[in-house]
Amino acid sequence: MTGTNTFALAFALMLGMALPALADQPGADWMPLEEVAGKLKAAGYTAIHQIEADDGRWEGEGVKNGTRMEFSADPRTGAILTEHPDN
Repeated sequence: MTGTNTFALAFALMLGMALPALADQPGADWMPLEEVAGKLKAAGYTAIHQIEADDGRWEGEGVKNGTRMEFSADPRTGAILTEHPDN
């Protein structure tokens, strides 16, 4: 392995270990996940497959009207901000 390849491998490994530390965390004033899920179900979602804090809001995937959807929700109110079919 050349020096360049060794450096590239080491850099990739360091980056891979650092990425989980960059994941978003819910803020202290965010609506609890369970309440957000309740709001999504009240809005017609019959299943929620994934929901996580990302880019300052709740984001996830679920099923609405028989279609797999991606959505984002306001972190403080749980109101749906965006939703579209998951491709």
